[in-house]
Amino acid sequence: METLGATDIRYRTFGDGGEKIVLLHGGMQTSRNFTRLALSLATTFTVYVPDRRGRGLSGPVADDYGLAREIDDLGAVLDQTGAGNVFGLSSGAVIALQAALALPQIRRLAVYEPPLWHDTTNPVRWRPRFEKELAAGRTAAAFVTTVKGTGGLRFVPRAAITPLVRLGMRLDARGQRPVDYTPFGRLVPTMRQDATVVEQSDGPLTRYAAVQAETLLLGGERSPAYLKRVLNGLEPVLPHVRRVTLSGVGHLAADNRGRPELVAAELRKFFR
Repeated sequence: METLGATDIRYRTFGDGGEKIVLLHGGMQTSRNFTRLALSLATTFTVYVPDRRGRGLSGPVADDYGLAREIDDLGAVLDQTGAGNVFGLSSGAVIALQAALALPQIRRLAVYEPPLWHDTTNPVRWRPRFEKELAAGRTAAAFVTTVKGTGGLRFVPRAAITPLVRLGMRLDARGQRPVDYTPFGRLVPTMRQDATVVEQSDGPLTRYAAVQAETLLLGGERSPAYLKRVLNGLEPVLPHVRRVTLSGVGHLAADNRGRPELVAAELRKFFR
Protein backbone atom coordinates (compact mmCIF):
# COMPACT_ATOMS: atom_id res chain seq x y z
CA MET A 1 0.00 0.00 0.00
CA GLU A 2 1.49 3.33 -1.06
CA THR A 3 0.61 6.82 0.13
CA LEU A 4 -0.13 9.70 -2.22
CA GLY A 5 1.86 12.69 -0.93
CA ALA A 6 0.01 15.37 0.98
CA THR A 7 -3.30 14.05 -0.27
CA ASP A 8 -4.03 11.16 2.09
CA ILE A 9 -5.00 8.62 -0.54
CA ARG A 10 -3.50 5.14 -0.33
CA TYR A 11 -3.30 2.74 -3.24
CA ARG A 12 -2.15 -0.80 -3.98
CA THR A 13 0.23 -1.61 -6.82
CA PHE A 14 0.17 -4.83 -8.83
CA GLY A 15 2.61 -5.76 -11.60
CA ASP A 16 5.49 -3.72 -12.98
CA GLY A 17 5.25 -3.63 -16.75
CA GLY A 18 3.20 -2.50 -19.72
CA GLU A 19 0.57 0.21 -19.70
CA LYS A 20 -0.42 1.75 -16.36
CA ILE A 21 -4.05 1.40 -15.24
CA VAL A 22 -6.00 2.82 -12.30
CA LEU A 23 -9.00 0.80 -11.05
CA LEU A 24 -11.63 2.84 -9.20
CA HIS A 25 -14.02 0.90 -6.97
CA GLY A 26 -17.69 1.58 -6.36
CA GLY A 27 -20.01 1.64 -3.36
CA MET A 28 -19.65 -0.77 -0.42
CA GLN A 29 -16.13 -1.55 -1.66
CA THR A 30 -12.47 -0.83 -0.97
CA SER A 31 -9.37 -1.49 -3.04
CA ARG A 32 -9.39 -5.05 -1.66
CA ASN A 33 -12.53 -5.83 -3.72
CA PHE A 34 -10.49 -5.52 -6.91
CA THR A 35 -7.67 -7.87 -5.87
CA ARG A 36 -8.61 -10.66 -8.29
CA LEU A 37 -9.15 -8.20 -11.15
CA ALA A 38 -5.84 -6.46 -10.46
CA LEU A 39 -3.90 -9.74 -10.24
CA SER A 40 -5.38 -10.87 -13.54
CA LEU A 41 -4.32 -7.63 -15.23
CA ALA A 42 -0.91 -7.48 -13.53
CA THR A 43 0.50 -10.15 -15.84
CA THR A 44 0.36 -7.57 -18.63
CA PHE A 45 0.05 -4.13 -16.99
CA THR A 46 1.03 -2.11 -13.94
CA VAL A 47 -2.17 -1.69 -11.95
CA TYR A 48 -2.94 0.89 -9.24
CA VAL A 49 -6.00 0.42 -7.01
CA PRO A 50 -6.74 3.35 -4.66
CA ASP A 51 -8.97 3.30 -1.61
CA ARG A 52 -11.47 6.10 -2.06
CA ARG A 53 -11.83 8.47 0.89
CA GLY A 54 -13.24 7.05 4.11
CA ARG A 55 -12.28 3.47 3.22
CA GLY A 56 -9.27 1.22 3.72
CA LEU A 57 -6.24 3.27 4.74
CA SER A 58 -7.13 6.45 2.85
CA GLY A 59 -7.98 9.64 4.70
CA PRO A 60 -11.37 10.62 6.11
CA VAL A 61 -14.14 12.36 4.23
CA ALA A 62 -13.70 16.12 4.52
CA ASP A 63 -16.45 18.69 5.07
CA ASP A 64 -16.13 19.77 1.45
CA TYR A 65 -16.57 16.22 0.14
CA GLY A 66 -18.21 15.84 -3.24
CA LEU A 67 -17.67 14.84 -6.84
CA ALA A 68 -15.02 17.53 -7.32
CA ARG A 69 -12.97 16.11 -4.43
CA GLU A 70 -13.18 12.61 -5.90
CA ILE A 71 -11.98 13.92 -9.27
CA ASP A 72 -9.10 15.74 -7.56
CA ASP A 73 -8.12 12.53 -5.76
CA LEU A 74 -8.15 10.54 -9.01
CA GLY A 75 -6.13 13.26 -10.72
CA ALA A 76 -3.52 13.11 -7.96
CA VAL A 77 -3.21 9.34 -8.38
CA LEU A 78 -2.79 9.74 -12.14
CA ASP A 79 -0.18 12.45 -11.69
CA GLN A 80 1.89 10.44 -9.20
CA THR A 81 1.74 7.14 -11.07
CA GLY A 82 1.87 8.44 -14.63
CA ALA A 83 -1.16 6.33 -15.54
CA GLY A 84 -3.36 7.37 -18.43
CA ASN A 85 -5.87 4.52 -18.34
CA VAL A 86 -8.81 4.32 -15.93
CA PHE A 87 -11.44 1.69 -15.17
CA GLY A 88 -14.36 2.56 -12.89
CA LEU A 89 -17.20 0.45 -11.52
CA SER A 90 -20.62 1.89 -10.60
CA SER A 91 -20.08 5.14 -8.64
CA GLY A 92 -16.39 4.77 -9.49
CA ALA A 93 -17.48 4.79 -13.14
CA VAL A 94 -19.41 8.02 -12.55
CA ILE A 95 -16.28 9.62 -11.09
CA ALA A 96 -14.12 8.34 -13.93
CA LEU A 97 -16.52 9.57 -16.61
CA GLN A 98 -16.80 13.01 -15.01
CA ALA A 99 -13.03 13.12 -14.55
CA ALA A 100 -12.53 12.46 -18.27
CA LEU A 101 -14.18 15.84 -18.90
CA ALA A 102 -11.65 17.59 -16.66
CA LEU A 103 -8.42 15.56 -16.74
CA PRO A 104 -6.67 15.42 -20.13
CA GLN A 105 -4.23 12.79 -18.84
CA ILE A 106 -7.02 10.19 -19.14
CA ARG A 107 -6.35 8.69 -22.58
CA ARG A 108 -8.42 5.52 -22.31
CA LEU A 109 -11.48 5.09 -20.15
CA ALA A 110 -13.46 1.94 -19.33
CA VAL A 111 -16.66 2.29 -17.31
CA TYR A 112 -18.88 -0.46 -15.96
CA GLU A 113 -22.50 0.64 -15.57
CA PRO A 114 -22.35 4.16 -14.11
CA PRO A 115 -25.66 4.82 -12.27
CA LEU A 116 -26.29 8.19 -13.90
CA TRP A 117 -29.55 10.10 -13.97
CA HIS A 118 -31.30 9.28 -17.22
CA ASP A 119 -34.87 9.54 -18.50
CA THR A 120 -37.18 9.42 -15.46
CA THR A 121 -34.95 7.22 -13.31
CA ASN A 122 -33.68 8.58 -9.99
CA PRO A 123 -30.76 6.26 -9.14
CA VAL A 124 -30.57 7.46 -5.52
CA ARG A 125 -34.25 7.49 -4.61
CA TRP A 126 -33.29 5.15 -1.75
CA ARG A 127 -31.26 7.82 0.07
CA PRO A 128 -33.93 9.43 2.33
CA ARG A 129 -34.92 6.08 3.86
CA PHE A 130 -31.25 5.07 4.10
CA GLU A 131 -30.37 8.26 6.02
CA LYS A 132 -33.24 7.77 8.46
CA GLU A 133 -32.20 4.20 9.16
CA LEU A 134 -28.59 5.19 9.72
CA ALA A 135 -29.63 7.99 12.06
CA ALA A 136 -31.63 5.46 14.07
CA GLY A 137 -28.64 3.11 14.29
CA ARG A 138 -30.27 0.54 12.02
CA THR A 139 -27.20 -0.17 9.88
CA ALA A 140 -28.37 -3.55 8.61
CA ALA A 141 -31.70 -2.07 7.51
CA ALA A 142 -29.85 0.79 5.78
CA PHE A 143 -27.77 -1.73 3.86
CA VAL A 144 -30.89 -3.60 2.73
CA THR A 145 -32.36 -0.29 1.58
CA THR A 146 -29.35 0.42 -0.64
CA VAL A 147 -29.34 -3.07 -2.12
CA LYS A 148 -33.04 -2.99 -2.93
CA GLY A 149 -32.80 0.61 -4.11
CA THR A 150 -30.05 -0.24 -6.58
CA GLY A 151 -31.88 -3.21 -8.04
CA GLY A 152 -30.84 -6.19 -5.91
CA LEU A 153 -32.86 -8.63 -3.77
CA ARG A 154 -36.08 -7.35 -5.31
CA PHE A 155 -38.07 -10.46 -4.46
CA VAL A 156 -36.63 -11.12 -0.98
CA PRO A 157 -38.71 -9.68 1.90
CA ARG A 158 -36.92 -7.20 4.18
CA ALA A 159 -38.03 -9.15 7.21
CA ALA A 160 -36.18 -12.20 5.91
CA ILE A 161 -32.91 -10.60 4.85
CA THR A 162 -32.30 -7.91 7.50
CA PRO A 163 -31.59 -10.29 10.43
CA LEU A 164 -29.14 -12.22 8.27
CA VAL A 165 -27.34 -9.00 7.33
CA ARG A 166 -27.19 -7.99 11.01
CA LEU A 167 -25.66 -11.35 11.91
CA GLY A 168 -23.17 -11.08 9.05
CA MET A 169 -22.03 -7.68 10.30
CA ARG A 170 -21.45 -9.05 13.80
CA LEU A 171 -19.42 -11.98 12.52
CA ASP A 172 -17.44 -9.75 10.17
CA ALA A 173 -16.46 -7.42 13.03
CA ARG A 174 -14.94 -10.27 15.06
CA GLY A 175 -11.40 -11.59 14.97
CA GLN A 176 -8.18 -10.14 13.66
CA ARG A 177 -8.21 -8.42 10.29
CA PRO A 178 -5.52 -6.75 8.15
CA VAL A 179 -4.91 -3.15 9.16
CA ASP A 180 -6.41 -1.88 5.91
CA TYR A 181 -9.57 -3.97 6.22
CA THR A 182 -12.81 -1.97 6.55
CA PRO A 183 -15.52 -3.99 8.31
CA PHE A 184 -18.77 -4.45 6.44
CA GLY A 185 -20.74 -2.43 8.98
CA ARG A 186 -18.43 0.56 8.60
CA LEU A 187 -18.75 0.49 4.83
CA VAL A 188 -22.52 0.96 4.91
CA PRO A 189 -22.38 4.68 5.89
CA THR A 190 -19.97 5.35 3.00
CA MET A 191 -22.88 4.79 0.64
CA ARG A 192 -23.92 8.38 1.36
CA GLN A 193 -20.68 9.42 -0.39
CA ASP A 194 -21.64 7.36 -3.43
CA ALA A 195 -25.11 8.90 -3.37
CA THR A 196 -23.57 12.37 -3.28
CA VAL A 197 -21.37 11.57 -6.28
CA VAL A 198 -24.40 10.39 -8.25
CA GLU A 199 -26.53 13.37 -7.19
CA GLN A 200 -23.85 15.85 -8.23
CA SER A 201 -23.49 14.17 -11.63
CA ASP A 202 -27.08 15.05 -12.53
CA GLY A 203 -27.38 16.50 -16.01
CA PRO A 204 -27.97 15.55 -19.65
CA LEU A 205 -25.88 12.71 -21.02
CA THR A 206 -25.11 14.86 -24.05
CA ARG A 207 -22.41 16.66 -22.08
CA TYR A 208 -20.23 13.55 -22.38
CA ALA A 209 -19.82 14.31 -26.08
CA ALA A 210 -16.85 16.37 -24.87
CA VAL A 211 -15.00 13.27 -23.62
CA GLN A 212 -11.97 12.83 -25.87
CA ALA A 213 -10.66 9.62 -24.32
CA GLU A 214 -11.15 6.31 -26.10
CA THR A 215 -14.03 4.81 -24.12
CA LEU A 216 -15.20 1.27 -23.42
CA LEU A 217 -18.73 0.83 -22.07
CA LEU A 218 -19.09 -2.41 -20.12
CA GLY A 219 -22.24 -3.98 -18.74
CA GLY A 220 -23.66 -7.27 -17.58
CA GLU A 221 -26.39 -9.28 -19.22
CA ARG A 222 -28.08 -9.77 -15.82
CA SER A 223 -27.77 -6.19 -14.59
CA PRO A 224 -30.78 -3.99 -13.70
CA ALA A 225 -32.61 -2.57 -16.70
CA TYR A 226 -32.03 1.07 -15.76
CA LEU A 227 -28.23 0.58 -15.90
CA LYS A 228 -28.60 -0.84 -19.40
CA ARG A 229 -30.66 2.22 -20.36
CA VAL A 230 -27.85 4.50 -19.16
CA LEU A 231 -25.38 2.65 -21.39
CA ASN A 232 -27.89 2.92 -24.25
CA GLY A 233 -27.96 6.67 -23.68
CA LEU A 234 -24.19 7.05 -23.47
CA GLU A 235 -23.28 4.95 -26.50
CA PRO A 236 -24.46 7.38 -29.22
CA VAL A 237 -23.07 10.39 -27.33
CA LEU A 238 -19.46 9.46 -26.65
CA PRO A 239 -17.31 10.27 -29.69
CA HIS A 240 -14.78 7.41 -29.40
CA VAL A 241 -16.69 4.48 -27.97
CA ARG A 242 -17.29 0.78 -28.16
CA ARG A 243 -19.56 -1.34 -26.02
CA VAL A 244 -19.38 -4.86 -24.65
CA THR A 245 -22.10 -6.77 -22.76
CA LEU A 246 -20.77 -9.67 -20.68
CA SER A 247 -22.89 -12.81 -20.69
CA GLY A 248 -24.11 -14.43 -17.50
CA VAL A 249 -23.05 -11.68 -15.07
CA GLY A 250 -24.54 -8.64 -13.38
CA HIS A 251 -23.44 -5.32 -11.92
CA LEU A 252 -20.64 -6.65 -9.70
CA ALA A 253 -18.79 -8.78 -12.24
CA ALA A 254 -15.51 -6.93 -11.53
CA ASP A 255 -15.68 -7.63 -7.78
CA ASN A 256 -13.77 -10.50 -6.17
CA ARG A 257 -17.12 -12.25 -5.64
CA GLY A 258 -18.12 -11.87 -9.29
CA ARG A 259 -16.38 -12.93 -12.51
CA PRO A 260 -13.45 -10.50 -12.67
CA GLU A 261 -11.65 -12.66 -15.21
CA LEU A 262 -14.36 -11.77 -17.75
CA VAL A 263 -13.86 -8.06 -17.10
CA ALA A 264 -10.07 -8.46 -17.20
CA ALA A 265 -10.24 -10.10 -20.62
CA GLU A 266 -12.05 -7.07 -22.07
CA LEU A 267 -9.79 -4.57 -20.30
CA ARG A 268 -6.71 -6.41 -21.52
CA LYS A 269 -7.87 -6.03 -25.13
CA PHE A 270 -8.91 -2.41 -24.68
CA PHE A 271 -5.91 -1.02 -22.76
CA ARG A 272 -3.34 -2.93 -24.79
